Parts: sequence; C-alpha cells; structure tokens
Amino acid sequence: MNVIEAAGLSKIYGKGSTRVEALRDVSFGVAQGEFVAIVGASGSGKSTLLHLLGGLDRPTSGEVYIDGENLYALKEKERAVFRRRKIGFIFQSFNLIPVLNVEENIQLPLLLDHRQPDKGYIRDLIATLGLDNRRKHLPSELSGGQQQRVAIGRALAYKPAIVLADEPTGNLDSANGREVLELLKLAVRQYHQTVIVISHDMNVAAEADRVLRLQDGRLVSDTRGVSRV
Repeated sequence: MNVIEAAGLSKIYGKGSTRVEALRDVSFGVAQGEFVAIVGASGSGKSTLLHLLGGLDRPTSGEVYIDGENLYALKEKERAVFRRRKIGFIFQSFNLIPVLNVEENIQLPLLLDHRQPDKGYIRDLIATLGLDNRRKHLPSELSGGQQQRVAIGRALAYKPAIVLADEPTGNLDSANGREVLELLKLAVRQYHQTVIVISHDMNVAAEADRVLRLQDGRLVSDTRGVSRV
C-alpha cells in the first residue's frame, strides 16, 4: 500500500484572461521508505504540487490520500491536526522559532499537540543530525547548515507518515547542501521515512529512488533513479 496517493490533482488560479492552470490531472503514488524527487523548470507546477500534497492549499479537483486518509475530506481544523501529526515539512527558509533553542524547536510539533516527546528518540535524532553540542543554542547562534538540520529534526520529531521538502538545499552552499541531502537519505534508511523533495538541483534528483518530472503542470515522466539509500 502506498503511503501517499495523488489522484487527478488539478489546480487553477484566476479566471478569464488571468486563468492559469498550475497543475493538470497529476496522479501517482509513493510507497513507504521511498525517496522521491520532483523536478521541473520554474513555473512547471512543482511547488503547487507540494502544497497540495501537504494540505497547504486546496486542489481545484482531485484527491490526496495519506495513510489511507482523504486529506481534503477533512474539515479545516481536522486537516491542520492531521498535517501536524502525519506530515513533516522542510522549507528553504528554515522557519525556526528564534526564541526557542535547538531541542525546543525540534520538539515543537509535539509540544503544540500537548504530547510528551519520546526523549530517547529525540536524543538519538539530535545526535544523528550532529547537533549534540548545539542543543541549547538559539537559531541566531547557528550556521545556515545547522539551522536546516534543526528543521529536518523538527520534521522528523513526530515520526510522520511522509516528509515534504521544498528546495531544502536552496539557501545553502554546496558543502552544506550535500550534508542536508545525506541527512535526508539517512532519514529514509535509519528511520524508514518516506521523503518527497521538490528541487531544481539535479544532484538531488541523481540520488533519489524515483524522479517525477513536471512540465507545464503535467506529470511527463516517472523514472527510477540510482539512489544508494
């Protein structure tokens, strides 16, 4: 069974002369433990697709199923809770809370849900991310690469069904970008996570299990990569 299924996803913005078909009848499924890259030129619809997969925007038509749950059949508040518990997000612009330290930022999704963090898992996660000696540091005291590691930790803290990453290496130099890519692969291997990455970086695509290519809002290819995850 697939962890996530996109069924006939379409998204239209505007009307008349301003009408834009950002996404056109896109369908695919992703199995547990897959590392998938979605690539395409600017304006191809890849960010729109990520937002629909993550419940951040509503499709004009089509459905998204995560762990068998129809995401858009949920009411708004139910969908917000579902997102927090089942979907880990990693963005290009880290989005860390400046007054919270590393450990607090990582645990934030659990704390918002009034859940007790699994201390052993969180400690292991922080160590795996190479942040052991930074756990009490604030985001302003971290490098860009370290901040993105914290964002990865936050995405993994709830042990979500799926992790969605939007250009996670976009604000990093090549060395830090490579480290982040290796950490995402490690999440698949060590924590059995399912990861979908939106990226224009072909190094990301080269490491993925599968590469989905979008063009003008359509899914034009779905190919197996050469991942060494």
